[in-house]
Amino acid sequence: MSDDRVFATPAGVTLGPLGDVAEGAARNYVLQLRAGRFHGFVVRTGDGVVGYVDRCPHMGLPLAQTLDGYLTPDGSAIVCGWHAALFDIASGACLGGPCPGQSLTPWPVTVCDGSIVTG
Repeated sequence: MSDDRVFATPAGVTLGPLGDVAEGAARNYVLQLRAGRFHGFVVRTGDGVVGYVDRCPHMGLPLAQTLDGYLTPDGSAIVCGWHAALFDIASGACLGGPCPGQSLTPWPVTVCDGSIVTG
């Protein structure tokens, strides 16, 4: 197994029950793959989820400084804990901060039979 960082996952990997992520909250997932380790997070939006690679487009750092700390205090946007860049939850587009015109890298995830699954 490699310790290199990878930025995509295979489809069909079950991450866990949707109930593991509270409504309006985010959760980090780390997957050890043959090619290396993947770091991503999902944000729960009702009965669905959106996922992103845990990497700020500004400096390439993970977004959260604390475990699962991906959202603004009011839960309205994704925030980079290092430089306060803000990102739209639905699209990953930069809303403000040092990354104008950039977006988070989407991580295809879906809910299937009550579980979060990679797409």
